[in-house]
Amino acid sequence: MNMIWFWAIAIIVFSILEAITAQLVSIWFVLGSIGGLITAICGGAIWLQIIIFVAISVITLLLTKPFVRKIVQPTTQKTNADRCIGETGIVTEEINNISSTGQVKVGGNVWTARSTNGEIIPTNTLVIVDKIDGVKLMVTKN
Repeated sequence: MNMIWFWAIAIIVFSILEAITAQLVSIWFVLGSIGGLITAICGGAIWLQIIIFVAISVITLLLTKPFVRKIVQPTTQKTNADRCIGETGIVTEEINNISSTGQVKVGGNVWTARSTNGEIIPTNTLVIVDKIDGVKLMVTKN
């Protein structure tokens, strides 16, 4: 098979793969295949085409990695709710993880709450907020 056709097909396959995933997983191989195609058109040996393909793929991967990481990994947006962590609250409804009940009042707001260590925490007990899990506060006795 003529290597020009091989590289042309590789470009198409990697481009389709990139279009399907939209996660920047094969764009480097598209660029490497273009380098291999150009080398084949210029009459370069197969071993040289493969070296050009690998070199361009690796170099573009290394150069674009920080940019891709920023796009693919969304940044977390801090909210005012994060201020609750470490704060003391009071249990307004008994916390029982098994029955999925419990509420805590922290900073003037009432939150659904669960016990971090799984213990039942009675009403009017002071608790400390360990973390936020979704829309629930994870708390332990003070």
